[in-house]
Amino acid sequence: MKGFKGITAADVLGFQKNELTEHYIYKTLAGRTTGIRNRRILSQIADDELRHYNVWKSYTRQDVEPGRMRIWFYTMISSLLGLTFGLKLMEKAEKYAYSAYKELPESFHEARAIVEDEEEHEQALLGMLDEERLRYTGSIVLGLNDALVELMGVLAGLTFAFQNSRFVALTGVLTGFAAALSMAASEYLSTKAEAGTKSPLRAALYTGLAYILTVIVMISPFLLVPSLSIALALAFGGAVCIIALFNLYVSVAQDVSFKTRFFEMVGLSFGVALLSFLAGMAARAVFGIEV
Repeated sequence: MKGFKGITAADVLGFQKNELTEHYIYKTLAGRTTGIRNRRILSQIADDELRHYNVWKSYTRQDVEPGRMRIWFYTMISSLLGLTFGLKLMEKAEKYAYSAYKELPESFHEARAIVEDEEEHEQALLGMLDEERLRYTGSIVLGLNDALVELMGVLAGLTFAFQNSRFVALTGVLTGFAAALSMAASEYLSTKAEAGTKSPLRAALYTGLAYILTVIVMISPFLLVPSLSIALALAFGGAVCIIALFNLYVSVAQDVSFKTRFFEMVGLSFGVALLSFLAGMAARAVFGIEV
């Protein structure tokens, strides 16, 4: 391949491999997608990526193999966490390639046109993707946030009031289960009263399931670890992990700030836990409760 200032043959082969890899990712996902609309979108993007590959091939005059590991990784992530998350995660990881495209010399006429496709055409197509789990993000946030705030407060208060891990676990399970049903019912009625396209039943299910999963994660340490202080620390650690994972998902899928949402939820949850801890100590001292 003829050399160009500031770019090597290996760089262009890397661009070529990247486009072919993304072609197979989109093609594989299109074959696994049940919705006609999303299948059409993914197939169109796959065709664009193959066209980009052929542009690079016209310069290298070589065939390359796609990145099999990347194909497996992104198809698995998309299957588990949704198309929008998987594809946007892939696009974020490929920003360095788009930056490199912009630095190409003017002699790469066709190649520079790829930048416009990547930034405009594909982003427009990805924005058209419609997934149920994204429409019900608000319901999931409601379940997670309420469970984290309420349960962290309950666990902290009970831990320092009663000093009994089994009692704390039992009370946490009963409180969490009752609260999950209550929150699900409230979300059902709230969604039903709104003039929107969301299903009240599905909104309630997302809220209730998010609440119950949070309860399971935070109660488990009290059933598995004999030390009360370690169990509480693990429960709080689990809460932080839940907050981090959920906000990572939302930040990627909806292009919002991870840090802002993460620290807001952590601050709120731990603030309530601190107040409950102080209330538990006060109740134990005032009423002399020992369990």
